[in-house]
Amino acid sequence: MNFETFNRLVVSNRSCRRFDHAHKIDTKTLESLVGLARNCASAANKQPLKFILCRDEAKNEEIFFCLGWAAYLTDWPGPEKPERPSAYIVIMGDHTISDNFWCDHGIAAQTILLGARALGLGGCMFGAINIKKLKGCLNIPDTLEVKLVAALGKPVEEIRIDEIGENGDIKYWRDENRVHHVPKRKLSDLITGSF
Repeated sequence: MNFETFNRLVVSNRSCRRFDHAHKIDTKTLESLVGLARNCASAANKQPLKFILCRDEAKNEEIFFCLGWAAYLTDWPGPEKPERPSAYIVIMGDHTISDNFWCDHGIAAQTILLGARALGLGGCMFGAINIKKLKGCLNIPDTLEVKLVAALGKPVEEIRIDEIGENGDIKYWRDENRVHHVPKRKLSDLITGSF
């Protein structure tokens, strides 16, 4: 893969919040995505992450109501049933292996989402989680700390990257055609030095 191909994959990897719920994701695909994460770097190579895969309709419904769907879209409680994810991956740290997960879960999450995009799927990573409720519905023991939840499915929304305007507003928004706009800072605003 060349740099341009990889760049297109990264740019297409937006946080998708509307899916074709009728498009199902099989267990083998979810296992393959976790397989990508398994091969990622891990602090001190401790590999403390554990995963729960879910494609069951009833459990998916329970997981859906444990997540905060879009903080900046204050009038939108999340997708209606026909546009909900068809699968989830819960990313957890195992305290029997380590009490510090460093950035392992972030590396794993990004890799899972990039893998999903490469398969024509989309996803959204959630850190806004009702952890007590989620642990209850999935019977997660106290030795496992919920870090992130990936919602996955076939995307049905158009997402555009915009340059942040003069007002500096970083909030994502939707236009009258339900196109999701994501403002990004200029590259020149990010690099503070070059030697």
